[in-house]
Amino acid sequence: MGEPNGNDNAMVHDGEMIIGNEMIHDSEMVHSSGMIDGDDMVQETKMVHGDRIIQGSGLFNDEMIHGDEMVHGSEMIHGNDIIQVNDMIHSNEMVQVNDMANGDEMAHGNELVSADVCPPTSRRRKKKSPVWEHFTIEPVPGDKQCQRACCNLCKGTFAYSSGPKIAGTSHLKRHITHGSCPVIKSQDMKVALSSAGVTDNDGEGTIGRPSKRRYRHTGFANATFDQDHSSLYLAKLLILHDYRLDIVQQPAFAAFIESLQPRFRVADIDTMEVDVYAVYQKEKDNLLQALSTLPGRMSLTIGLWTTSQTLGYVSLAGQFIDTEWKVHRRMLNFMMVSSPHSQNALTEAISRCLPDWGMKEKLFAITLDNDCSSHDIYSANLRDDLSSKNDIMLKGQLFVVRCYARILNAAAQDVIASIHGVIYSIRESIKFIKASHSREEKFAEIALQLEIPSTKTLCLDVTTQWNTTYLMLLAALDYKQAFTQLETCDDNYNEAPSAEDWKRVEAASNYLKLLYDSAHSIMAVTNPTSDIFFHEAWKLQLELANATAHEDPVISSIAKDMHESFDKYWKDCNLLLAAAVAMDPRFKMKLVEFSYSKIYGVDAAKYVKVVNDSVHELYKEYVAQPLPLTPAYVEQPASNGNNSQAIPPSTGDGLVDFDMYLSEIATTQPSKSELEQYLEESLTPRVQEFDILNWWKVNTLRFPTLSKMARDILAIPMSTVTTGSSIFSAGTGSRMLDDYRSSLRPEIVEALVCAKDWLPHSATAS
Repeated sequence: MGEPNGNDNAMVHDGEMIIGNEMIHDSEMVHSSGMIDGDDMVQETKMVHGDRIIQGSGLFNDEMIHGDEMVHGSEMIHGNDIIQVNDMIHSNEMVQVNDMANGDEMAHGNELVSADVCPPTSRRRKKKSPVWEHFTIEPVPGDKQCQRACCNLCKGTFAYSSGPKIAGTSHLKRHITHGSCPVIKSQDMKVALSSAGVTDNDGEGTIGRPSKRRYRHTGFANATFDQDHSSLYLAKLLILHDYRLDIVQQPAFAAFIESLQPRFRVADIDTMEVDVYAVYQKEKDNLLQALSTLPGRMSLTIGLWTTSQTLGYVSLAGQFIDTEWKVHRRMLNFMMVSSPHSQNALTEAISRCLPDWGMKEKLFAITLDNDCSSHDIYSANLRDDLSSKNDIMLKGQLFVVRCYARILNAAAQDVIASIHGVIYSIRESIKFIKASHSREEKFAEIALQLEIPSTKTLCLDVTTQWNTTYLMLLAALDYKQAFTQLETCDDNYNEAPSAEDWKRVEAASNYLKLLYDSAHSIMAVTNPTSDIFFHEAWKLQLELANATAHEDPVISSIAKDMHESFDKYWKDCNLLLAAAVAMDPRFKMKLVEFSYSKIYGVDAAKYVKVVNDSVHELYKEYVAQPLPLTPAYVEQPASNGNNSQAIPPSTGDGLVDFDMYLSEIATTQPSKSELEQYLEESLTPRVQEFDILNWWKVNTLRFPTLSKMARDILAIPMSTVTTGSSIFSAGTGSRMLDDYRSSLRPEIVEALVCAKDWLPHSATAS
C-alpha cells in the first residue's frame, strides 16, 4: 500500500453525500426535522452540500469545534463503524482526513468499501504533512490490516497503523527533527534549513529535513562547517592557554575532536606552527595600525629570559596612553639573543625593535627588569648608545628607570636574609606542630591556657613569595609564648626562638609591613600611572632613613641593608618620580616641597630646585615641537609672533595714553606659559575616585602643550609587573623559559608569547 495522497482521503464525490446507507446527489436536501436512517451523520438543521457542512446547530453528535481542531479524540462515528480522523475542521469546511479505514478505503453505511474518488477541483486541497517527505508507508507482510512507516534515509521502520487504529506522525517527526536518524546525525549542513530541504556540505545532493518554519524544535544547528575557520580557533586556543603544539598528535585529543566534528582534519605540528604564526602576523598588523595613530611617545619595559641552553631571550613591551587617555601595555617583541646578560644585548634588541614599530623617534623611557646590581652598567650603556640614535628627552635624565616592584622584592630579601636563622626555626616549629592532630590540639590548649587573644592561624610560607613569609612571621609573633611553653611540655620539640630572636622577628616584620603595604597600594590600581609611585617611594625612603639612626641596634642593623638597596633606587629615580607627581593637579610641586623637607631637612630647597628646573626644561622641549591644530586653535586669530596681547583700538574716549600704556605692558610682560599657569593654579580637591587621566583629557584644550608632556610622563611604566602577575616574587633578574618553549624555533616562540598578549585586546579574538 503506497504513501497516502490527496485522492485516498476523499470521502465522496463533489456532487454526492451519504445519507444512512444511501448516497444522494447534491440537489437533494435533508430537512431539519428529518431522520436519515438510524445511523445518520447529520442532525437537526445541517445540510450536506458537496464536501461542505453548511450551518447546523449540531456537528457529529456531541462533538465540538475548538479553534481549528476537532475536540473529541480523533474518531468520528459513522454508521456502526469507527473512523480514525487525524485532521482538523478548518472554518466551515471539513478538510479531507489523512487516513480513513486503512488509507485506501472509506466508510459507507455499515461496510468498508474501496474508494477511488478525486477531490473536488473547485475546493481547497489539504496540505500534506511534511513528514511524508521522509517516510513511505509499507504493508506488513502477512498482515493486510497493519502498515509501517519506513524512513527513506536510514530505512528504519516505525509503527503507523494497526487495523483501524493509526499511530499518528509525532514519533516520525521526532525521528527527523531531533537528530535521531543516524543518516541525518552524521551529516553537517552547509546551508541553512529551508522548507524544501537542505544541501549537504559537499554539494552531493539534498537531505530533505524540515525547516524551523514548519517545526518549532529542531535538533541540529544552522552553523556551517569551515575547516580553516576551525583551525584558526584551535591555534588561538593553543596560544591563549599555553598548550603545547604537539597536543594535536595526542590520540585522546584527536578522539575528542572527532567526537565533536568528524569532518575536522587535525593538523600536524608543522601546520599548527603555520597557523600560530598566521594569527601572530594578523594581530601584529592590527597593532601596527593602532600605533600609527599614537598621539604621544612610548616607553618600554625590558625583561631577560634564560633557557637551559646557552641562548636567551629579551622581551620588550611598550606602554602608552592613547587618544582617549587610556593606559595600554602591549608586548612588542620576544627576541632571541646569544648572550642576554651582555652589555650590548639590550641595545641591539631595542635598535631592532623600534624601527619595526615606527617608534624610532617616539621612545621616551626604558624600565629595566634586571638584577639591581647590574643596573648601572645597563643604564649607562643604553643611555650612551640610544641617545646618539634617538631623540632622547631631557638629555636622558628620565631615560632609564628601575622597576619599583623589583626594588621592593630586593629590600624584602635583605630583611629576610638578616633573620634567616630565626625564620628557619619558626618554619620548623610550625612543621612540628602540624605534623599530627594531637600536637595541634596540644598547641591550641596551651594558647587557650595562656589566654592568647589572636585569631590568626599558623601557616607555612612559600619561599619564593616573600609576602607569605611575612604573614607566617606575623602569625607566629602572636603565639611566641605558646612556642616557649610547648618546648617545656614536649621533649621532642626544641626549636622555640629565644626572646632576642623574637625581638628581631618583630623588628623585621615592621619593615616587611612597609613593603607589603606599598606593594598592595600599587596592585590596587589596574593600570597604574607613574604619579602614584612617588607617594609610596618617599614614605619608604623617610622611614628607612630614620630607622638607620635608631638607638636600638637590632632595629638599626636590620634597616641598614634594607635602606642601602632602596636609597640607590631613590637617588636614581626621585627626579622622575617627582616630575610625575608634579603632573598630578592634586599635588603639583607642593607635595615635592613637603616630602623633600621631611627627607632632606635644611637642604630640601636645593633638591626642590633641581626638580623644578628639570620640569621647566622638559616643557621647553615640548614647546619647540610642532603642535597639531585643534578646533580651539583654528578659531583663534593669527599671533603677531611675540605672544603679546592684542590691544583694542581706541574708542574715542580720550584715553589714548592709557592704550599706549597697556601696549607697553603687553610688550614688556609676555603672557605666562601653560606650565606656569598650571603650577600657580590652586590644587584640585583630593577625592577618593579621582581620575588623573580624565582630568588631563578634559583640560587638553586649556593646556595643549603641557598635556602632551603629561601624557608621556604619566605613561612611564615604573614597574614591569603586569596585572595578574605576582608583585611578591622573590626572584630578581632573569626568568627561565621552559624546556619545551626553548626547543621551538625563535620565531614561533615570539609568535606564541606576543600573540597571547595581543589576543585578549583584539576585536578578532572571538
